[in-house]
Amino acid sequence: MQELVIDSLGHLGDGVAAGPDGPVMVPFALPGERVRGEVVAGRMPDAAILSASPLRVAPPCPQFGVCGGCTVQHLEDGALAGWKAETVRRALAARGLEAEIAGVETSPPRSRRRAVLSARRTKTGVTLGFHARASDRLVAVEDCVVIDPALLLARPAVAALARLGGSRKGEVKAHVTVSEAGLDIDLRNVKPLDGPMRVAAAGLAAEHDLARLAWEGEVVAERRPPLIAMGPAVVVPPPGAFLQATREGQAALVAAVCSILDGVGTVADLFSGCGTFSLPLAGAAEVHAVEGEAGLLAALDAGWRRATGLRRLTTERRDLFRRPLGAPELARFGGVVIDPPRAGAKAQCEELAASRVPAIAAVSCNPASFARDARTLVDGGYRLGAVTVVDQFRWTGHVELVAAFTRG
Repeated sequence: MQELVIDSLGHLGDGVAAGPDGPVMVPFALPGERVRGEVVAGRMPDAAILSASPLRVAPPCPQFGVCGGCTVQHLEDGALAGWKAETVRRALAARGLEAEIAGVETSPPRSRRRAVLSARRTKTGVTLGFHARASDRLVAVEDCVVIDPALLLARPAVAALARLGGSRKGEVKAHVTVSEAGLDIDLRNVKPLDGPMRVAAAGLAAEHDLARLAWEGEVVAERRPPLIAMGPAVVVPPPGAFLQATREGQAALVAAVCSILDGVGTVADLFSGCGTFSLPLAGAAEVHAVEGEAGLLAALDAGWRRATGLRRLTTERRDLFRRPLGAPELARFGGVVIDPPRAGAKAQCEELAASRVPAIAAVSCNPASFARDARTLVDGGYRLGAVTVVDQFRWTGHVELVAAFTRG
């Protein structure tokens, strides 16, 4: 048995202590706490808290510690926001950079509008819920303080669909989104559809009043278009398409991007998706949206055409990892918004660094890859301005941000 004092929180939310043989990760421990337990392979999995931090609070969810979704429900809200900001500062410091943190925008409880529910057929029915911490075991979900309550209403539909299309050896993944028109479900890891199953699936969609049901990405039933508001427009994303996790988080990201690009007349939206930034920006600027997936661009274009009062918006299908927009192509834009996946956009940022684009709004869901790309831009002559931290994944280590880069 060892007694240790927690020095800090790791990027996933575990406490970190200095042990005799190196750092020790201690799940559910907070900085300043004294803990005791067995250390196995650099971890103290079952630590006893000998002295608790004043920042420790009672977790709001009775399943915390069992369900694998949340890691820091025991941390006071102000300290939680500070930890998210510090995660960004540390990532920047590792690349020799620093920036003002303009604020931390945290989505409220019960605001997640999309989630993946897992389901397994059993001899007696269906087990439905989220994965336990570091396990393939499913934890049944009766309530959740993270997700929109409307998502919980999808459980009977997902269970019925899993009975129809799941196998006893597999695990059905139900990607569920709360749209403006109701629940939108895309089932994955299900049996191939045949005629009778297709009819049965459509019947279940009607029985459970789903807006749309897709089966491995193929729409089986669309009773109402599953509309998602994006600025002054509404779009119908393809089944299972990426969507900002909360309405509040989307609003915070959009507000930060629009502030950075305020007054810019022509904007390139790189990794545009189905229009999170393109459509709000088109209220005041001409926008060229670039994205690798045709379905996302089609949804964006259709949303723009349905809306009124927007300026010209063009789209281009292009793999920006393999063929980034070059500096000459970027010359016609007064500003750029770039929102790549977690891996970042190394090649595209190298081209941006060689360009003369006056303003860049950089959006990221990974502080480490953001810091790498920020270093490239700064080395190319850009100045890193304020960073807004956006926390859409409350009580987890996930961090999103928006940063301003300007020339000169």
